[in-house]
Amino acid sequence: MGVFDKKDEGGAAGTAGAQELAALKKKYQPALDAIYAQKVQVKSIQVENGKLAIRGEAPSADAKNTVWDKIKAVDAAHADLVADITVAAGAAGASAAAGGRTYTVQKGDTLSKISKQYYGDANKYMKIFEANRDKLKDPDKIQIGQVLTIP
Repeated sequence: MGVFDKKDEGGAAGTAGAQELAALKKKYQPALDAIYAQKVQVKSIQVENGKLAIRGEAPSADAKNTVWDKIKAVDAAHADLVADITVAAGAAGASAAAGGRTYTVQKGDTLSKISKQYYGDANKYMKIFEANRDKLKDPDKIQIGQVLTIP
């Protein structure tokens, strides 16, 4: 029996609510598996306003990014999901001491895309490039798996 094989934790009323919860959990099972594998401390999983609402605390930014990658692989728009996953205080370790977060480059990423994700503005990609000059020689040439500092 897995972490998520338990009764509804609230937010869904009656049989219809339980069925809705079960259907959404089934859809997002790969993301739920990633949550378990990444040792995210789950605070709640419930249906809120017709959406699967997941709240938890990841042990690291990389763990959180891995979970989000799984969520986006299931449904890039994730219109029927609300995921509030924070990173445990002090988990950022050395990157926090250096004054930034880290991001592991995934297939399809560009510095502009990462900049849009973190700053809400794709044009701020040079900020990331400048912070990673030791790893990057060209802002158009990032590699899958590279761990970038996000200032």
